[in-house]
Amino acid sequence: QVQLVESGGGSVQSGGSLRLSCEASTYTYRYSSYCMGWFRQAPGKECEGVAAIDSDGSTKYADSVKGRFTISQDNAKNTLYLQMNSLKPEDTAMYYCAASGQVDYCDADLPLPSPVFYRGMDYWGKGTRVNISS
Repeated sequence: QVQLVESGGGSVQSGGSLRLSCEASTYTYRYSSYCMGWFRQAPGKECEGVAAIDSDGSTKYADSVKGRFTISQDNAKNTLYLQMNSLKPEDTAMYYCAASGQVDYCDADLPLPSPVFYRGMDYWGKGTRVNISS
């Protein structure tokens, strides 16, 4: 059973930074190729994918976070990261990491956010809350 556990959320002022972590138990050993992503859900809004990375390290981002957020992974630690800089109040949300054994969901031809990308994830963490004050 794959478990994803997020951490690193918190409250910061606009313009600040946070780094989210997602520890994935066994995931990178279970699948030789995979797609992992960070999603967020603001109050009253749908869950949207904001960043993704595949087993080869290729990344993609939603336009709303491009240039401010960076997704990365440390396979030795089975950990996924999301470095978030220049945070804005509209970044306030619950952030989730998710994973799929199908690397195609990370294909650049599937831009973020995408309901296909959302539905393609097999495993989800319970989330970490991010609150950005103005």
